[in-house]
Amino acid sequence: MKPSRICACCLLLSLLCRTLTADDDWPQLPDQDGTVNLPAQEWPQKPGPRHVRVLIHYPQGNLAAINDQTGLMLSLHNWGGEDCVGTADPQTLANRLNVVAICVNYLQSGRQASIEDPEPYDFGYLQSLDALRALWFVGHRLQQAELPYDDGRLYCTGGSGGGNVTQMAAKLAPRTFACVIDMCGMKKLSDDIAFNLPGGSTLNARWSRDAQSPNFLSADAQEIRFVAHPQHLITRQQLDSQTKIVVVHGADDHTCPIEDARELVANMQAAGVDVEPHFIGEAELDGTVFTSTGHSLGNRTEIVLRIAGQYLTPGSEQLLRRNGKSDFELQQDVRYATSTGEFVISYATGFPVGRFESRLAAGDDPS
Repeated sequence: MKPSRICACCLLLSLLCRTLTADDDWPQLPDQDGTVNLPAQEWPQKPGPRHVRVLIHYPQGNLAAINDQTGLMLSLHNWGGEDCVGTADPQTLANRLNVVAICVNYLQSGRQASIEDPEPYDFGYLQSLDALRALWFVGHRLQQAELPYDDGRLYCTGGSGGGNVTQMAAKLAPRTFACVIDMCGMKKLSDDIAFNLPGGSTLNARWSRDAQSPNFLSADAQEIRFVAHPQHLITRQQLDSQTKIVVVHGADDHTCPIEDARELVANMQAAGVDVEPHFIGEAELDGTVFTSTGHSLGNRTEIVLRIAGQYLTPGSEQLLRRNGKSDFELQQDVRYATSTGEFVISYATGFPVGRFESRLAAGDDPS
């Protein structure tokens, strides 16, 4: 991208951010468990204003129950789901872990938008920005109200598609989470899944190889959605990411292929990322928490508590807290280089706004 185009892009981003941070655009936190609608970044597939519905669950169901040990935790639904489906139960998380548990109806939530509509499935990019925006919103409102909470205790989990969004949230906000738990999530937008190739996963993300198609998948867009892209992992480490990545995946999962999960773990280990794999085989099945070595795994609420409870529970000797400022507080750009440019996640106003900067003189936004 030429310097003049970069400047124009930055000016537009600045104007957009000022518009979105206007108080009238953002709701207040509910006093009890409730729902809010938040302004979201525009989706190029359907230009125009966009909002996401966010469900907020407090410890004991009340905002007044928050204390200086309370953390914030995203719990993200599966591909095709809505609200808190297919992930850990938010009220259980809130009560047992002393967190504000947040479910996000990110881009393409629901069967119609994510499976039946013709647009390609986002596969974690704008979806994770939606989730991060919801997390920022809750923390920001608590700070405005001068309500004490523990900002070092920021966590995320999700199942299947929510596991993918969890991993992408940790990638696009590498200095924000203390711990994330990915349950059977997609690890990358493979050719198999992107183009519905025969013989592999049954997932179909509806992308196209035709450069003239509105569903065209560029190399850059595919690369940013590769959670364990080796160069991107190096970038995360250079940013001093402290996030512990817990991966729980069925050894016989063919929907979100186990081979992709093993590749992710190997790449993260090679880069020095703090990753803890749990590949669930027959020996781990107990009929209660783990009931399947396939995609479903079992009780996804109890899986989080059994596998990662020691990292999430106040008073635990293994409790994980982030040291230092989050990306929301640092308000710096996070940049990931791709084939013809780089994806930039701007935190200039606190919440994230993503954009692509091309090294070419002209070209469409591949996001």
